[in-house]
Amino acid sequence: MSASAPVQPVSKTPARWWRERSVHIAVVLWIVAMVAIFPLSHGGLPFNRPVLAKVPFLIQVFMLPFQLLFPLFLVGVTYLLTRRRAVPDLATRAPETRIATRETVWLWIYGVAVLALGQIVGRRMFGEGIGLHLNGSLFGATRTQSPEEVWFWAGYNFLFYAFIPYLVFRARGYTREALNLKSANLPNDTLVIGVVLILESALELTASGIFHLTGHQLLSGASLSFLVHLLGTGLPVMVFIYAILFPRYMRLTGSAATTVLLGALSYAALHIFEYWTVYDSAPHAVLSVLFVVLTFIGPGLIKSYLTLRTGNAWVHLWAYHAIAPHVTADTPLVVKIFGIR
Repeated sequence: MSASAPVQPVSKTPARWWRERSVHIAVVLWIVAMVAIFPLSHGGLPFNRPVLAKVPFLIQVFMLPFQLLFPLFLVGVTYLLTRRRAVPDLATRAPETRIATRETVWLWIYGVAVLALGQIVGRRMFGEGIGLHLNGSLFGATRTQSPEEVWFWAGYNFLFYAFIPYLVFRARGYTREALNLKSANLPNDTLVIGVVLILESALELTASGIFHLTGHQLLSGASLSFLVHLLGTGLPVMVFIYAILFPRYMRLTGSAATTVLLGALSYAALHIFEYWTVYDSAPHAVLSVLFVVLTFIGPGLIKSYLTLRTGNAWVHLWAYHAIAPHVTADTPLVVKIFGIR
């Protein structure tokens, strides 16, 4: 493992990725997933998503491809903002192939165990499994959570997805740079964060209930939402996927496009137990997996591309996660849970 990752020339534009086989496979699988929804659903979805309760089935399905458009737009913006900088060679931040393979496999075994344990512990303590989103995030709350449950959710995810993996890999000798946690170009990283954050926040705020809050609710709720979501989903995603797995994907595949796709799929995989998913039958389970992947692949793509272009996992956290959407969109949810008046 190199102590200091060298740089390579600026990689080819996202438009040229269409020539890669992994992208062709991803497009085919996307189409297959979209088509599979219809025979599995029989014209209805089993999910309890209050925000979409009155939205017809066909519109809910055909919303999925359109959800990709804005993340792809942000990919283009990110490329333009970073086209003149040297792009870090993330593959050199991972160990040699044999070790990278072993670390990747064991980290995912650990991740699956954490996901499963979260379902067991959450259901026994609160009646609902622990996922990477609070009940109510994105699609509206299906029940009332207590502040104690929210803090437990945040602590569980932070401890098992962020804190422990970080300590383990630091103990194995990986530097902050090797874990994508050190900026190689702070001025450009700051520019990317600012532009992407403004664009995403503008979109999120158009549909947010944040403007209905009082001044005290806004200030207190936004601060609290930032903190609990930073611990409960922001840092866990950053460390587990973009600090540890992402460089190893690059080492194992040697392809920027494939690495971005694997990062996006990994992001979706960590959300497999969302509060609205249903696993009471085989068709419902398959539908849940399909909708999780089709819903979260877009956000995963922009998070992955931001990390690829900057070599800095912090960029995606501040530009497209910790604040937008978890402050811009989820502050009203936190205000309600904590009873902020």
